[in-house]
Amino acid sequence: MAESASHPWATALLRASVRGSVRRELAGVWLRGPLPGSGPGGGAVLAPNHNSWWDGYLLREVAWWAGADFRVLMTGRQLSRFPFLRRLGALYPAEVRPAIRAAQAGAWVAVFPEGMIRPAGALDTLQPGAAWIARQSGVPLVPVGIRVVMRGARKPEAYLRVGPAARPGELAQGIEAELRALDAELAASDPEQPLAGYLRVSGKPAQGGPDTRPDWASRLLTLVTGDR
Repeated sequence: MAESASHPWATALLRASVRGSVRRELAGVWLRGPLPGSGPGGGAVLAPNHNSWWDGYLLREVAWWAGADFRVLMTGRQLSRFPFLRRLGALYPAEVRPAIRAAQAGAWVAVFPEGMIRPAGALDTLQPGAAWIARQSGVPLVPVGIRVVMRGARKPEAYLRVGPAARPGELAQGIEAELRALDAELAASDPEQPLAGYLRVSGKPAQGGPDTRPDWASRLLTLVTGDR
């Protein structure tokens, strides 16, 4: 289902809550790579690694930013706990036919081929669902590397690296290639600056880096104590 048409006020409230949490709790979201198109003919299956609770929200944020219709397959346990996320495009694992129809109609369908959140590091064994849905839909299978990392800001930063479409048998190599490139960029970067070559999807730039301004309590202490 797309964003629910029933009780539109509830859908709008949920959308504001999700986007607000991304903007409040992350120092920023950055993106690099060729995004699929949006609308008819622009459907794709996005296949990212899954090391963070934030991953689904990040992909949803990128879709909003790009103006793309969006679905994401969630585990049954998680979606049964948060059924209201269906209002924003979440599907149960068994809803592969709706996922296929959505992709054929131009939606981005996110499928985590590792199946669940895994420790950061080597990619876990991939399940075949993402490749199968892409093949049945006739849309590109797009590997995505995601890292949510602590760098030079008080809050985590999120980076997404989108690769070229992969053949089903090459999906693992595609995701691993994006993760290797992203990890190398992070390792070689100034931690107080966003990575070069990435577009800011969410978050406000701060002078001197992604989030270097003193918070209100620090500013108040400086004012009260006169410390310089």
